[in-house]
Amino acid sequence: MGNLAISGSIREKISWARVTHQKGEKSWLRHAEVEGLFEDLRQALERSRSDRKAAGLTQICRTCEEVEGGSCCGAGIENRYDGYVLLINLALGVHLPAERWEANSCFFLSPEGCCLKARHVICINYVCKNIQDYVDPGTMVRLRELEGEEINLLFLLHERIKKILRNPEATAPESQE
Repeated sequence: MGNLAISGSIREKISWARVTHQKGEKSWLRHAEVEGLFEDLRQALERSRSDRKAAGLTQICRTCEEVEGGSCCGAGIENRYDGYVLLINLALGVHLPAERWEANSCFFLSPEGCCLKARHVICINYVCKNIQDYVDPGTMVRLRELEGEEINLLFLLHERIKKILRNPEATAPESQE
């Protein structure tokens, strides 16, 4: 089961994540450490998303996609995602698509932008020339700090969930319902 989370097609990874999420709502999501990491990640995601929007990145990306033809969120980027990151997104309340919105775009690109809350490090780190030219360096430093926090928390949560799912008996829930 865990192998599909890593090496399957994007549809197989989504399916694995959905099944695992449905089975796990009463177990791995109830671990005190996992609950705490999810809360920290939610807060970090909100801070970085809010600051990206305030800095104009959301509009730069939208204009690029709609007017300039885009390129960052091209078809194939979704293959970098594993089932664990998709599982985290489901736990964050994200609805994963069943089909690609546009043939030449990432599976997770929607008319409103990326549908994922927790994103792959490449999607977080990539900064195109438009952004470099538009956003002042001080703002970029602040955004990079927030993104670093986001990446770190996602990594910690990702690794903790993998450990729990690989050995559920050895990692019984620590919190109460």
